[in-house]
Amino acid sequence: MSGKKKGDKPQGVAGLKKHDMKISSIIFMIYCLVAAGAFGIEEMIPASGPGITLTMLIIFPIIWAWPISNMVAEAGSVLPSEGGVYVWVRDAFGEFWGFQAGWWNTVSIYITNGVYTALVVDYTSQYIEMSETTAFLLKIIMILIFTVINLLGIREVGAVSSVLSVLIILAFAAVAVVGLLNWNHNPMEPYIAEDMSLLESIGGSVAICVWMYCGYECISTLAGEVKNPQVIPKGLLLAMPLIALTYVLPTLGGLASVGQWDSWSTEGGAESVGYASVLTENLGPAWGYAFLFIAIISQCAIFNTYLASGSRGFFVLADDNLCPHFLVKVSRKRGVPYVGVISLAIVTALLAQYGFKTLVMAEVIFILALYIILPLAVIKLRKVIPVSERKGCYVMPGGKLGLYFFTGLPLVISFLVFYLNGTDYFLIGIVGASTGPVFYLICKWFYGGMTKNNPHKFPMNPRTRLAVGDTFRLAVYTLVAGVMSVTGSFFLTWYEGEWGPEYYAEEGESAFFTDFWWMIDALRYIGVALLAVTLALWIIGKLVEKKR
Repeated sequence: MSGKKKGDKPQGVAGLKKHDMKISSIIFMIYCLVAAGAFGIEEMIPASGPGITLTMLIIFPIIWAWPISNMVAEAGSVLPSEGGVYVWVRDAFGEFWGFQAGWWNTVSIYITNGVYTALVVDYTSQYIEMSETTAFLLKIIMILIFTVINLLGIREVGAVSSVLSVLIILAFAAVAVVGLLNWNHNPMEPYIAEDMSLLESIGGSVAICVWMYCGYECISTLAGEVKNPQVIPKGLLLAMPLIALTYVLPTLGGLASVGQWDSWSTEGGAESVGYASVLTENLGPAWGYAFLFIAIISQCAIFNTYLASGSRGFFVLADDNLCPHFLVKVSRKRGVPYVGVISLAIVTALLAQYGFKTLVMAEVIFILALYIILPLAVIKLRKVIPVSERKGCYVMPGGKLGLYFFTGLPLVISFLVFYLNGTDYFLIGIVGASTGPVFYLICKWFYGGMTKNNPHKFPMNPRTRLAVGDTFRLAVYTLVAGVMSVTGSFFLTWYEGEWGPEYYAEEGESAFFTDFWWMIDALRYIGVALLAVTLALWIIGKLVEKKR
């Protein structure tokens, strides 16, 4: 990537300042990006049942987190570049698919930062009654504090993350120990939520479980600011088991000591139960207040690291002329992409008014799309840069079999979760993911893309003003989206057919959509339309190819 210049001041990636980062700082930053405690699992327990929740928390590190952390470690080791997953996909499949990965990853972070500010208010409201104005002011103060820290640089972000992570880990260790020492209930009963089938029970919280174990790829967006980026793959593999233990042991201890599985929640109220209840009931109210303080710290820690990671997304796209140019601006003294940091802070303030579940479900849509393309890019990079040429780089164990194991599991799970989320979120997912191609066309036409930096290496078709081959790439995207829409309409009719209409009618205005059958029809129409677009793009591509 080439840095833009304004006078003698380097902009873009060339203007970033590099830092010496210890592996401990990287581990704690990853810990904050992915977990920062077990907060959020409270919503899984009543939605699926305690037994299924614990089972999912134990299985997902093996079938989801372990493969993803290995993929990110390998790709980040061989291509340790600012922008991370965007660069990997771009180098594997070209700028169209690279843009999709960068767009989905960055939009998911923009949405998720609103989750953490919302959770700060939710946890605070459990002990302190707040008006809507007070809650909004608390969110703004939190955003301002960590925006300032991020404007100082990633070394300061890492230092703050390390301190906060230690406090969070100690707090959840206390919950686990106290809970297990006061075992009063069978934590696995009931195994599934009442009046639910096994599949419905899994579908009730699988999106939250995916969310709890995602974020490993976000550390890679900062690789261009680390003097020795090979510490990132090492940190990934050490952070993963730490995160899994932080989830499983406190949840096990909490269910075993407090029970009341159907009352667990992140929201405030006298009837709600959470991790703080373990300490309050067994050690006294003061310990509950102390844990509340840790809960707030946890969300601040995640917000702090995501502000650093997310602010680099559009910044790197802009450096490749795929986003507005003002986003490449870097502060003179600190070498920080300050426009990205400030813009992310502003969007967070706007999104913070929404609740936890709404934001998580919206974010997971983009995460799943990202985790479908990432494994394919990792497989392609093995061919582009063979293992024999990767001296000193981390390589996933198991040879070709290991490669397909680590890439295949997240790919399959991502497709399944897309369907199991329910009809409303599947429909939103198809529409939401499709914003990527739409914004690619806009940005390519307005800013020129990589052709602007190197027209010989990245030629543009003068008729379409797109990169050579983009018409076929668009056709491939619409083909996949069309097939998913049509098959999804039939699967979801079977999956939700008996209880879907009743459920959406009961949800009323609080649901994204209220008519189950209208959504199913919409999916079929969208699917057919996308397949028609596929055919049209294929014909256009062939005609353009002949004229060349």
